[in-house]
Amino acid sequence: MKSRFLFSHKYKLLGWFLFIGGFVLGVILLFNEYEYPKWEINVFPLLGEKDIFSLSPLKWEKNNISDEIASILLIIGGILVSFSKTKDEDEYISKIRMESLIWATYVNYIILIFAVLFVFDLTFLNIMIFNMFTILFFFIIRFHYVLYKSKKVVEDE
Repeated sequence: MKSRFLFSHKYKLLGWFLFIGGFVLGVILLFNEYEYPKWEINVFPLLGEKDIFSLSPLKWEKNNISDEIASILLIIGGILVSFSKTKDEDEYISKIRMESLIWATYVNYIILIFAVLFVFDLTFLNIMIFNMFTILFFFIIRFHYVLYKSKKVVEDE
């Protein structure tokens, strides 16, 4: 079975590097209330932080881009790790990949529904930020766990 939408296996290592780098940077930012590291540059925002009717979106502003860098590293790294072929990609691994993606989607949205019902204000905003990455986290964890478990069963036989 040919997987048309998977990246080559050689991108998996790059994906892990980006993913772990983004994760570490994100944790550093989280514990420093998104203030450190302070990588401020001039940006050209499409929308600003002011009231939507008083925006001046097409104007250069100074912004700390460390959280954007962490997000991009996490997303690109997570996609490369999640959707790069394994060395021995076959139908069974494709099945595990599909089931893991479905499982990760269910778990992600169950947590989101719980948050919508029971979490409010800025804490909810933080959960929504984390929610951008949790589906990739859940998929990577489950996919690699099931792969590890299935290889362990084969080795034991």
